[in-house]
Amino acid sequence: MTEAPVIRRSPVKPSDCNLARSFELIGDRWMLLILRSAMYGVRRFDDFQAELDVPRSVLSARLAGLVDAGIMEKREYREEGQRSRVEYPLTKMGRQLGLPFFAMTEWGDRWLGEGEPHFGLRSRANGQKLRVALVDERGKPVKPEDIQYVVDQRVWPQEMPDQRADKARRKSG
Repeated sequence: MTEAPVIRRSPVKPSDCNLARSFELIGDRWMLLILRSAMYGVRRFDDFQAELDVPRSVLSARLAGLVDAGIMEKREYREEGQRSRVEYPLTKMGRQLGLPFFAMTEWGDRWLGEGEPHFGLRSRANGQKLRVALVDERGKPVKPEDIQYVVDQRVWPQEMPDQRADKARRKSG
C-alpha cells in the first residue's frame, strides 16, 4: 500500500483562502448553532434563545454579526394585539449555507450517529433520498481519488526546483 506524500503547507495561504474566511465568519459554536436552527426555519429571537439556551447577550451579538455579514436580515413583524418585534430570516447568502450544513449532517450521521439519522432530505419530485456529492460541471459524480486541487498561481505560486535548492543551501550553510 502506498502512503500519501507528506504535505508541508496548504495549497492556499490562510489569508487568501475563502474557506478560512468562512470559518472566521461563522466558525464559532453559537454562530453555527444559530445557523443550524435558522436552516430549520427558526427566525425569532425568543425562539432561538429557548431552543439553544444561549445567553441573550451572546445571541444578540451573534445575530448582529450575521446581519452585518449579510447572512441574515433583521425584519420587523407584528402579531395581532402585540408590539412590533424583530425576526431574523436567512438571506439568499445564508440559505446557500444549506449545502455545507447538509454535508456536515451526512458526515455526523456516518461518524457520530448512533443508529438511524434523525433528519434526512428527499426529492419532492420523486421521493428519493438525497445526499451531498461532488459533481463535475456536467453533473457527473466524482470519486474522492479523482479530485485534484487547482490553485491560482498568482495567489500562491509554486516554488521552482532551483528555489528549493537555494533554501536547502541556506539552511545547511
